Amino acid sequence: MANHKSSIKRIRSNAAKRLRNRYQAKTTRTAIKKLRDMTTKAEAAPVLTKVISMLDRLAKKNVIHKNKASNNKSKLTKFVNKLS
Repeated sequence: MANHKSSIKRIRSNAAKRLRNRYQAKTTRTAIKKLRDMTTKAEAAPVLTKVISMLDRLAKKNVIHKNKASNNKSKLTKFVNKLS
């Protein structure tokens, strides 16, 4: 158990941040799956911009690695461009 007030507070704040990070990461993963299920470019294009924004935000806050975000953005953009 933590002995200092600051370490007790740090444990509490880390738990809160962890929950927030997990929620945002899971929401982004769900959005990616929905985007991959789309069949037309017209419906996928606006969703792509939102997903890219979500990925950039996660990378900026170090929830995911910046290269992972970059790879995901690249693959999703290729996927949307191939749609008819």
